[in-house]
Amino acid sequence: MIHLVATTDQMAQLLAAGRRQAGLTQTDAAARIGVSQSRISALETDATALTLAQLLALCGAYGLQLQVRDKNQPAPEPAPLVEW
Repeated sequence: MIHLVATTDQMAQLLAAGRRQAGLTQTDAAARIGVSQSRISALETDATALTLAQLLALCGAYGLQLQVRDKNQPAPEPAPLVEW
């Protein structure tokens, strides 16, 4: 499923949902990316201080893929899978 994120509140909600979907506790997620459980809790409440490195690490831990596209262009059908 594709989620469009326009606010930090939406990102916080997406991170919490992604963690739960991956079957991880906040403690599990924290251990995977090398931060404290309280940092995961804080990011799931308010993602304004989320760093790009943390976002990419969390996406990897949760089995998510970050995709950026021009919002003025229609989405390609289907979006190509690019492995880095």
